[in-house]
Amino acid sequence: MTKPLVPVAGVPLIEGTIRNFLAARVTSLVVIVNEESRMCVDWVRARFPDLDVEFIVKTTPSSLASFREVGARIPGERALISTVDSWCRPAAFVEFVAAAGRRPAPASVLAVTPFVDDENPLWVDVDASGRVRAVGSRPTALATAGLYLMSREARTVTPPSSLGRLREFLGWLVAEGAPVYAETMDTVVDVDRAKDIAQAEALARGDDRP
Repeated sequence: MTKPLVPVAGVPLIEGTIRNFLAARVTSLVVIVNEESRMCVDWVRARFPDLDVEFIVKTTPSSLASFREVGARIPGERALISTVDSWCRPAAFVEFVAAAGRRPAPASVLAVTPFVDDENPLWVDVDASGRVRAVGSRPTALATAGLYLMSREARTVTPPSSLGRLREFLGWLVAEGAPVYAETMDTVVDVDRAKDIAQAEALARGDDRP
């Protein structure tokens, strides 16, 4: 089964992500899927027939390439971007969007979480004001959660060609002095393994912690 259609509590990941956006009153979406997940296009159109959604069907070489493909298609000063496998409760998603929107207009905002059960977390160092000081491999109390409110500048800047992954780009962006802030979400599950599905389903049942 293609990953976007993997169910959590009976709801495919891609449907849960779309419903998060709708809960946050974001009604125009750009979705990228690789060639192997092309069936998701028809699935989403059948499930959400009235949704304003543009699909990009493209197998990109990296997460950064996918990010840039999506970011280039979204108009406006800031764009809300989510990976499909970052599972959280809709209320938590809405709270992140509201909090991120209160940050200075030129800034980008990363969702971060103290709940880390990942084989390769991307750690975030944050100062007392919430500004991100560093993103990388050095362990801190918080890791990225796969949700972003990105400024137009961050979406359109041309990074060094040596950067291959989104995590490298985020680290570079902060090191370059771009205004990047963090907003904490208590629990976000990166759904990659069977145990991650179980953790997400525990949250869906209302457990405080999976």
